[in-house]
Amino acid sequence: MYCVKKVTEDTFWIGASDRRLALFENIYPIPRGVSYNAYVIMDEKTVLLDTVDKSVSGQFFENLEHVLGGRKLDYLIVNHMEPDHGATIAEVAMRYPEVKIVGNAKTFTMMKQFFDFDVDAHAVVIKEGDTLSTGNHTLAFAMIPMVHWPEAMVTYDAYDKVLFSADAFGTFGALNGNIFADEVNFENEWLDDARRYLTNIVGKYGVQVQAALKKALTLDIQMICPLHGPIWRENLGWFIDKYQKWSTYTPEDHNVLILYASIYGNTENTMDVLANKLSEAGEKNIAIYDVSVTDPSYLLAEAFRCDRIVFASPTYNAGMFPKMETLLLELKAHNFQNRKVAVVENGTWACTAGKQMKDILSQMKNMEIYEGTAAVKSSLKEENLSQLDGIVEFMTK
Repeated sequence: MYCVKKVTEDTFWIGASDRRLALFENIYPIPRGVSYNAYVIMDEKTVLLDTVDKSVSGQFFENLEHVLGGRKLDYLIVNHMEPDHGATIAEVAMRYPEVKIVGNAKTFTMMKQFFDFDVDAHAVVIKEGDTLSTGNHTLAFAMIPMVHWPEAMVTYDAYDKVLFSADAFGTFGALNGNIFADEVNFENEWLDDARRYLTNIVGKYGVQVQAALKKALTLDIQMICPLHGPIWRENLGWFIDKYQKWSTYTPEDHNVLILYASIYGNTENTMDVLANKLSEAGEKNIAIYDVSVTDPSYLLAEAFRCDRIVFASPTYNAGMFPKMETLLLELKAHNFQNRKVAVVENGTWACTAGKQMKDILSQMKNMEIYEGTAAVKSSLKEENLSQLDGIVEFMTK
């Protein structure tokens, strides 16, 4: 049975949600599932904006057929070629053989790599600033390369003042009947997944996200329709401000984040003692995570949120603990920057983790790194407390 929602008078959401998928892109845990959004404009010409992942294609085609109501499909606009949105392009062309597929030159290069149908017979190649009239609606196209693929673009509907934003302004999480952000408790129930989505998938490309935002902010936008997660029609400025912070590596919160690895619990105990000292110094909302039991995607998102971070690791095979190394390399790969950080190391006979953690942190931009290193030998001792006090002073001044 079809499952369709009206977005504006003649624009419809025809997407679907997947609550069974465990890992998005086979790497990011999505315990709340994910939505794949696609949209149809019913004008003098009919327009489909993007398709969906193969896993929900059955629902998608039922929805599309219902909305078209026997009319032919005139246009398919492809804002993003990634398979979670483009997997069913060939089937759309097969079901609607007269359809014209709208995209930029890079779109069609990729399309030919994914599919074997006659792409050129359907292709309408557009470039930055081109428009397409469908009757009442005039659709304009803007390129947003590397947000987060090189062919990515957005479509702006001047009639309804709607931005179809591709992967920008998306979030993890299945849609549960409420497709608009103002219909859910977004700040409490969705914001963490929105942050984790942006920072992990697009976090590396902050400069490109900023360029895309500058283009978007020149438009009169009353609604944002992303390819994942809820549609925005209220408080757009609040969510855009979050994107401004995330894409400029600006912390959201004045909080200390403690990220530790611990083999037998001694490094964990050291971090508990440090957290108590920070609390006594007046710090609130301290966050502590064991990097061995928390997926790196959550830790990276928390690092983007907080302004001060303590990294603590035992020495392991003459290096840092593997899970800590993975996390630090993830941060580096995502262009992480602009933080105040300190390092704590532990070792029983050869303590080298601290230096190696600092080596990676020093390769990141604008990182204020505490010069000292709290060095624990096997377990925390009285003589280590002054070293922790030094970190507290550094973090709170």
